[in-house]
Amino acid sequence: MDTQGGRNIDPADQWVLDPETGDYRLREGTGDAPAVTVPAQGGRRARREGERRSAPEPDEGDGGSGSGTGGGARRGGAGRSRKAKRSTKRKVLMWTAGTLGFVLVAGSAGAYLLYRHFNDNISTVDVGSAGSKNATSDDAVNILVIGTDSRIGLGGKYGDAGSVGHADTTILFHVAKDRSNATAMSIPRDMVTGIPACPTKQKDGSTKTIKGTPKATYSPRFNESLGQAGRDPGCTMRTVTALTGLPVDHFILVNFEAVKTLSTAVGGVPICLTHAIDDTDERGQGSHLRLPAGPHTVQGEQALQFVRTRHSLKNGSDLDRIDLQKQFLGSMIRQMKSGNTLTDPRKLFKLANAATKSLTVDTGIGGVDKLTALAKDLNQVDPEHITFTTLPVVDNPAEGKNHRTVVVDEAKAPALFTALKNDVSLTEVAKKPTASDAKLKGPKADPSRVRVTVYNGGGPQGAAQTTLEWLQNTKGVAHSTNGGNAPGVRQDRTTLAYGPDQADQARALAAMMGLSASALHPGEDGSRAGTDMTLTLGRDFKGPGVPVTGRAEPPAGVPQSQADKNVCVG
Repeated sequence: MDTQGGRNIDPADQWVLDPETGDYRLREGTGDAPAVTVPAQGGRRARREGERRSAPEPDEGDGGSGSGTGGGARRGGAGRSRKAKRSTKRKVLMWTAGTLGFVLVAGSAGAYLLYRHFNDNISTVDVGSAGSKNATSDDAVNILVIGTDSRIGLGGKYGDAGSVGHADTTILFHVAKDRSNATAMSIPRDMVTGIPACPTKQKDGSTKTIKGTPKATYSPRFNESLGQAGRDPGCTMRTVTALTGLPVDHFILVNFEAVKTLSTAVGGVPICLTHAIDDTDERGQGSHLRLPAGPHTVQGEQALQFVRTRHSLKNGSDLDRIDLQKQFLGSMIRQMKSGNTLTDPRKLFKLANAATKSLTVDTGIGGVDKLTALAKDLNQVDPEHITFTTLPVVDNPAEGKNHRTVVVDEAKAPALFTALKNDVSLTEVAKKPTASDAKLKGPKADPSRVRVTVYNGGGPQGAAQTTLEWLQNTKGVAHSTNGGNAPGVRQDRTTLAYGPDQADQARALAAMMGLSASALHPGEDGSRAGTDMTLTLGRDFKGPGVPVTGRAEPPAGVPQSQADKNVCVG
């Protein structure tokens, strides 16, 4: 719609082609937003359009006889000229999408962008069977965010200018199937782990399989899953799947420049330090960041220094640096969600332009439309329910006192992997109490007095037997029986039926199984003395020890922080 006469402004019409430069810019008079220009796409065609627009316009009453040299005037009048003008104008499409890379996990923002311009910015890698071809899914989604230490194009400022980069910073972002929560798990780069064989696409279209490397005492390290021996991001995806048991759907690769441009695009990222930082060691190495304790806002070069700092931290390790990075990402999420960013056209443009230029993604999300769909899908997760954690590791015992690498903590890591596989939220907000919750209040019977028959009414194959063994061997419920498959239609939810004299047994079993009050059905079974309660496992049952409903406690000893909270670190 035309912007004159006090009528509503079509956002697409806020952008016009500057005939002198061939770039797009915001039309004057569209508000207080500063001038922004966008390089035009299409080369000579765009310049021709600019030349046509630079021609004088005939008066509306000329009927095509104006003296201007515009092609529209010569071809039949002002009406056709205006039509030609409308047909050649490149409209800015409304793109609701998240900032990409680090901030893709954070949410989405509406912005008027040039579709082709941003689409052409995006670089892709075909990872073959390592990822998913679909941008969105009705199931849980796992995205691998890889921060590479590539120095290509940055000169010698950060070290080896010819380095192709390794998986310097890696975060597995798991989004629950119902989009109620998400967990961002950092994977230490110096963790010793095996790397599986990896088929990689070559420039000539052929596929080369890079030989896998088994886990050894000192090598390989996780960061070698990218770059080493020609490994691509698909190799890192396969390594994470082998390590955690979780399929990885997509990857997003960012480099040093991305941290600088994205942090600047959002107007700076607030951080907070418990101690002053002077990150330069005795050899003159380090990020060279110098900041006193307290709150700060970092962007550009200083933001990059912040996420690379480790020498001046408590242990000077990569694990300490991960804590800084988690704070940075959480704060970036809050900045992206803030009204100052969402309502400022210039910030939105800079953010999207910086993101699409700085990132490389898999072909499954390699396009503005696909990234938009993914971002809108992930935007359903509230930052309050996004948890940052770190894959549990311990010092490599093979190195003695001089620890330089770590290995997976086999006592703690499996519980975290299981929680992710089963969409167990690490930060689920306590639910408001309901009238039915009264069934959970009161004394609980000793496990030795609990009598129950377990039926499989919709759980995994063999669920009744594995649950029986778990109850008997782990919980001390000796009077438990395997009832086999439940008769009738398979049910979605797990239920526990019990008699009026078995309420204390029901509360005890509900606590063991993680059942909510709504799963308890009094008076439907066990009405006779000595009769077992009936536990019927539904489709919501994930496995013994995994809470069926209600709040799930996070695995013991796993550090966590929330994206909606700013806590000082360092």
